[in-house]
Amino acid sequence: MLRNVFPSEEDMSNCSINHGIHQHVFSCVYILVLMVGVPANVYSLYHAALQLKQRNELGVYLMNLTVSDLLYLASLPFWLQYFFQDDDWRHREWLCQMCGFLLYENIYISIGFLCCISLDRYLAVVHPLRFTALRSMKAASVISAIIWLKEIAVGVFFFHHKELSKDPSNHSLCFEHYPMKSWERPINYYRISIGFMFPLAILLISYLWVLRAVGRSAGTQPDQKMRIRQLVSSTILIFLVCFSPYHVFLLVRTLLEEECSFIEAIFNYYHLSLLLTTLNCVADPVLYCFVSESARRGLYRVVFRPVARILCCCRRRGNASPASPANDSHEVATDENNGQPNVTLLTHSNTLNNGQTDAACRNTSLITRMHEESVKARVTENNTLEMCVTEKQKQNLDRTEGRGQK
Repeated sequence: MLRNVFPSEEDMSNCSINHGIHQHVFSCVYILVLMVGVPANVYSLYHAALQLKQRNELGVYLMNLTVSDLLYLASLPFWLQYFFQDDDWRHREWLCQMCGFLLYENIYISIGFLCCISLDRYLAVVHPLRFTALRSMKAASVISAIIWLKEIAVGVFFFHHKELSKDPSNHSLCFEHYPMKSWERPINYYRISIGFMFPLAILLISYLWVLRAVGRSAGTQPDQKMRIRQLVSSTILIFLVCFSPYHVFLLVRTLLEEECSFIEAIFNYYHLSLLLTTLNCVADPVLYCFVSESARRGLYRVVFRPVARILCCCRRRGNASPASPANDSHEVATDENNGQPNVTLLTHSNTLNNGQTDAACRNTSLITRMHEESVKARVTENNTLEMCVTEKQKQNLDRTEGRGQK
């Protein structure tokens, strides 16, 4: 839908902007983020509490990161309502300001705590016996409080400016100013330099030093080295994917945005980059996989295994011929030692549309038959041994009775 947006006070010309990306793309992504992000972050909150009980300073940063994500997720229903109502904010202005504050709070508080996680791993790996005071629970709590207070102080600035504007259709636009207002530019330069570039430099330097120290360490176990590499690499990846595109387009807007033609050309790209920052709420829980072994097992049990089963079932149903549906039988083989399933899915036949058997299901069936044969062999061997022992006992008993008769 074409929307005429009143620009700032300095330029009174109208800009015709298509806001369809909000209704068609943002709404779908926000719903998916809510469905995945809320349970994932609640699950992460539980494991962060376990880390705090173990007096692990890393748990302080992870706890704050999760709380920031949950606060932002709480604002998504209001944004969804805003998009479904054709970009018309029907709540009070203070609620628009609060939702906008939570949006930017999540971006820069997440950046701050990702930076803290990377620095903490740097000190733990490169300087394990030095700077122990900086790796204490007290220091982590103080640093976390500073990050929150800094972002809250910047966010208060928005509450002194009007964030609702009317368009010719009498729709109230929330946190949308085209062209950019003059008071926004200094804030944007601060965010790009202090909020993004400075943490990015810290992340990259600590990342390189951690990889160097881990590679030279002879006393660290290989699995520990792999976990450290995965944690630091995931932190860098989340940072670059979720936050870099937005700040690139924010810098372009701040430097060049003056005319309506430029706004129309960059509008969709800028908002897609802003949408990427929302995926941070889903990506952050992945960090727990490289911190806690129990979190990794739980994430596999709760998320990956059910998803794998659903995809497997969908694949078999999609490949099965309508004339000759796949005949699958399912059994569970249990290990007598620990009671854990050894083979979860036993597929005896799976006919494809072209008459060929699916390779994955054929391999599963082969493994299953090998397991069944090995179990039968062990049972037969045990029965044979029992029969031999029984026969020997019988012979000994006969000899004893014979001696008694003599």
